[in-house]
Amino acid sequence: MNDLLHAATQFPTIVFTLLLGLLALYWLLVIIRLAPLELFERDSLKEDHLASTLVSLGFAGVPATLALTVILTIAAVLTLAIELLVLRWLPLGLIRIPVGVLVLWATLVVASPLAAMLCQALHRGLHRYRPFTRRCLLGQTVVVTEREGTGGQAFAVIDNEPNSRVKLLSKHDALPVQGERRVLVKYLPEEGAYRSVSEKAYLETRVRLNRLRLNQKNRHSTHYSTSH
Repeated sequence: MNDLLHAATQFPTIVFTLLLGLLALYWLLVIIRLAPLELFERDSLKEDHLASTLVSLGFAGVPATLALTVILTIAAVLTLAIELLVLRWLPLGLIRIPVGVLVLWATLVVASPLAAMLCQALHRGLHRYRPFTRRCLLGQTVVVTEREGTGGQAFAVIDNEPNSRVKLLSKHDALPVQGERRVLVKYLPEEGAYRSVSEKAYLETRVRLNRLRLNQKNRHSTHYSTSH
């Protein structure tokens, strides 16, 4: 037990120990309704923010805070195991800091896809509860089941969740078709509905944005190297 506590207070493990302590306090505040569940969510995925980044990593359908909790918990367990099995036996000295940073990065890289799979397994149960069916659903794929006249209103079910039901509002020039797969991209709180785009258009937009960000990074790195 002493070895475990000692390892939890060593760098790099202490980073996750502190972060998980803050998250535990946050979830306590959520339980007693002093903090919002959708702390990092926004009404739209259009802007770059934490929730939209997590959606692009496969965490659609769950709150950003839950995704972060799962990621950090898995990464903390991996880091603690590395500390107990490897790092504490090595005479690292001052190089513990760069080694620790490398361990932090590696465990987060490994933890992210594992956490995404776990959250995908959880979100069907979470969607039974109202707090998890608002902005948390942005990025979720739905299948259109019915359309009401020409008013731009339609209804859909979340992919692989036949008992779910969400309302879609569309412009007259972009009305959804029954059976079409669409992605929720904007929440309309006053109507309790969503704006959506076709799954194909959403995926194509993501590819273009990723290429744009990659090109911008390449230009910045080229500019930096030429200026020095």
